[in-house]
Amino acid sequence: MALPYELVLGWRYTRAGRATRRNGFISFISGVSMLGIALGVAALIIVLSVMNGFQKEVRDRMLGVVSHIEVFGPGGGVLPDLEKTLSEVRKNPEVVGAAPFVAAQSLLARCEDMRGTLVRGIDPRLESQVTEVAATSQATLDKLVPGQFNIVLGVELARAMGVQAGDAVTLIAPGGQVTPAGVVPRLKQMTVAGTFDSGHFEYDSGLVMLNIEDAQRIFRLEGPTGVRLKLKDLNRARQVAADLTTQLSGDFLVRDWTRQNRTWFAAVQLEKRMMFIILTLIVAVAAFNLVSTLVMTVTDKRADIAILRTLGASPGSIMGIFVVQGAAIGVIGTLAGLLFGLGVAMNIDVLVPALEHALNASFLPKDVYLISRMPSDPQSADVVPIAVISLVLSFLATLYPSWRASRVNPAEALRYE
Repeated sequence: MALPYELVLGWRYTRAGRATRRNGFISFISGVSMLGIALGVAALIIVLSVMNGFQKEVRDRMLGVVSHIEVFGPGGGVLPDLEKTLSEVRKNPEVVGAAPFVAAQSLLARCEDMRGTLVRGIDPRLESQVTEVAATSQATLDKLVPGQFNIVLGVELARAMGVQAGDAVTLIAPGGQVTPAGVVPRLKQMTVAGTFDSGHFEYDSGLVMLNIEDAQRIFRLEGPTGVRLKLKDLNRARQVAADLTTQLSGDFLVRDWTRQNRTWFAAVQLEKRMMFIILTLIVAVAAFNLVSTLVMTVTDKRADIAILRTLGASPGSIMGIFVVQGAAIGVIGTLAGLLFGLGVAMNIDVLVPALEHALNASFLPKDVYLISRMPSDPQSADVVPIAVISLVLSFLATLYPSWRASRVNPAEALRYE
């Protein structure tokens, strides 16, 4: 079956001129437009993939310490019935692990050095069900025996205080004891059982863990203050938290991991959105270079257009020829950008070390940044809109020059030929 002549001529004009000196400049501009679209699309894919990678890396490290969902007792107090609460949360099919905990704040002192810390009382037998850091540090957490008042510190906190396993530290609990001499803070000497390293500085420098029974004694609590949960799918945490709010029998506070670090995630999403808009302008500039390319092509092909019109071609057919030419440039540029961008994004873990070795430089120094490698996570939710926007902009850029070609007067075009 023969192809429509608009498609044949449009594709011919796209390839024409490279072997002739007359149209060489037009062909060069066309190639520049195609290259610009490809580079813009590739830049968008690479940048958004790297941002996705950083977000995923930080999220995974954060969730190594923070559970997917936390259920707190009424009014921030202790759970009225721990077993009942555990039974109710485990009925939810999305919950795969549950562990009670005590959350409090205190001061940790050694000699004259004093640090504010977040204290977490845990059950060493169950904690590995809800956090990765507990699963990888199980041998250390097993040393948290009730009554021995051992404590596990974040690696950065231990380094800052200059302590190691076996050293003694003093835990200062808020809400002191009332004595005839006044209010005296409650102090408890603890033995450092070891350290944990989550890879997240905020928690490694400010979190300490001890046995849940020891925590209840120190802070004078009658039970745990909440339950930590792990889900099958962490992305459904907000929906599961909403379901648990209605399923639990009591006035509980249910908080998912997205709300614990809402500011950070909102900032990342805003930055990603702005980068998408800024880099899309690069694609737009390259796409609208097609306007000048097609305008020059129409001017150069006025005689051809006039001959086609005298042979019976309609204005719509003339317009279709140049739409095909511009669309072909946009499609080729977009596909080239997709291939190049995805190729770089999927192999960035190899390319960046190679560049660091070639330039003898480190893009992500270990002593400055949270991670020392360049992560990348290409997602179809980013790639598909990028391709669609590039194709739409390319198509829009062809409309005016194509319309102008359809308005060429055959008699005027052939007068000086």
